[in-house]
Parts: sequence; C-alpha cells; structure tokens
Amino acid sequence: MAEPKTTHVQLLSDLKKKAYKPVYYLVGDEPYFIDLISDYIQDNVLTEDEKAFNLSVLYGKDVDISAIVGAAKRFPMMAEYQVVIIKEAQDLKLSGEDNSNRLIHYLEHPQPSTLLVFCHKHGKLDKRTALYKAISKHAVVLESTKLYDDKIPDWINAYVRDSGYSLSPKASLLLAESLGNDLSKIVNETSKLFINLPKGATINEDYIEQNIGISKDYNVFELQNALGTRNVMKANTIINHLSANAKDNPLIVTISLIFSFFNKLIIYHSLSDKSQANAAKVLGVNPFFVKDYVNAANNYKPDKLIRIISYLREYDLKSKGVENLSATDGELLKELIFKILH
Repeated sequence: MAEPKTTHVQLLSDLKKKAYKPVYYLVGDEPYFIDLISDYIQDNVLTEDEKAFNLSVLYGKDVDISAIVGAAKRFPMMAEYQVVIIKEAQDLKLSGEDNSNRLIHYLEHPQPSTLLVFCHKHGKLDKRTALYKAISKHAVVLESTKLYDDKIPDWINAYVRDSGYSLSPKASLLLAESLGNDLSKIVNETSKLFINLPKGATINEDYIEQNIGISKDYNVFELQNALGTRNVMKANTIINHLSANAKDNPLIVTISLIFSFFNKLIIYHSLSDKSQANAAKVLGVNPFFVKDYVNAANNYKPDKLIRIISYLREYDLKSKGVENLSATDGELLKELIFKILH
C-alpha cells in the first residue's frame, strides 16, 4: 500500500531511484509542483524509443474514466513500463456511481507495469467520497499547496542553491518582492540568471537588474526602506516610477507588500525578546534585515502603525473600486504614501 501523502522532494527522490508506483494523484493550487513531477515522469521513465508506443498524454475534458482505465490496463510494448498521464484531471467527470466505481476498481487492482498519473490543478477532491478514500489508500498522493508569501525568499534561495549558485540577501528579497508567489514565473525568470554565470557564483541585485530587468532602485523593497527611514524624497521618487509603470507594478500587490512590512513592525513592537535571532524567526525574515525593522520601529510608534494599517485597508478597497469613482492607481498610491509619511 502506498503512503497516502508525500512531498515533492520525497517523490522526486523515489522516482530518481526508479521506485515507481502504479498510480500517482497530483492535486492542489500550486501548479509548479504538479508539473515538476509529471514532467519528470514523462521525460525520464521511458527512453525516447519507448515513448512512441508507451506514452499516452490525455486531457480530462476529452476523455472519460472508461478510456483512462482501458489505456492503463494495456501492457507495454517492448518496454518494462508504459506511462499514462491525465492532464487537467480536474475536468474529469467523476460524478456518478459507474464512473467512481470503475476508477475505484482500477485503483484496487492496478496494472503493475503502468504509471498512471493524474494532474489535478486548482482544486481538491471531496474528502467525503469513496473515491477520495480509495485514492488516498491506493495511490501516491501529492498535495501541491501554495507557499505563504513569507516562505518565498527561502524557497528561492533553496532553488538557486540547488542549481549551483547563491544569492545575496538583498537579491533574494528583490526577487521575492518583484516576482510574487508564482513559482513557475520565479523559476523561469531566475533560470535566466544562470545562463552566463559559472557554477558557485553569487548573484547580486545589480546582476538581476542587468539580466531580467528588475530595477534595484525602483521597487517595493526599496520603497519599504524609504518608508522605514522616513525618507520622503526617495519614497516619492520610487512611487513616481512605480506609477509610471503601473502594468508591471499592480497597486493591489504593492499595498499587500507594504501591509506586510508595517504589520511586521507591529509584531516587532510586541516582542519581549527583541534579539536579532528571535526577531528574525518571529518576523520570518533574514537576520540581515532585522536592523531595518529596528530602525523603522523607532520611526513608527504603535499608535501610528495602527493608523497606517487602517490607511492600507482603506486604499486596498479603493484600488478595487470601493468608494473610488475616478482616481487612478498612481494617484491612490501617492495619496497613501503621503498619509503614511505625514
């Protein structure tokens, strides 16, 4: 019996050891890990010659359970295994007793020479159903969940390190703040940095600006620094740049990141143990940046921070059209920053 749940790291390790299982169910709101596993299986289980007769890629909206079970029950031709991958499995019609029972029966009696892989993105199965219980019992299940924003810098550092490089602390945060939590986008953009670099090189913010076009001077990270130090001129220069490039700097994202910064200042004020190690752990930041939060906390007392959080919530609503008939995103950002600084 397969373990009901696994991580993408464990699953990749097993696949690389050729410890294959008959059924894999990859499900969740983070497409990156689902694609990572299904692409590895598609690219590596079979040789190029074997793929011609033993690789089937089907799509949930185009097939039914009978066709999937029929494909999975076939024997491989001139190969040890065959691979059947169901893309967009969230579109499969699983309702109805016949469909459910047919798939449950296959799960209970799978073809050992088949790797049947379901790629179910942006959703979950109903845990109350018999089908879910059968999948949990008989398949390898990967629950691919979105990472919280505060985990993104560590994930980027790990990805870059595993690729044979390292990031300066500022470069790590710059990538996290600029690329958001879309892991596929992060991988695509970050991989561009590796093209002309020797293994072992450290990537800094200057190299990022030169190679993937993220400004090291005009970004939300630098805006946070300007707000933290109450540098009015620098803050205004940055927001003018962000406003002029609104398509690349959505206001809703900018407000979210500024909210996170000031919320962490409130948390810092509440700490009884304000040592660098404890503050970094509680705030979820690199210890390198704790000094920035210490300085900013000296500039913003708790009562001011509470008002700022209120402003951020107000302008978040305005950015979504609530009580805002005509102000542009640029105008809203300038108003918000003025209220924060004055």
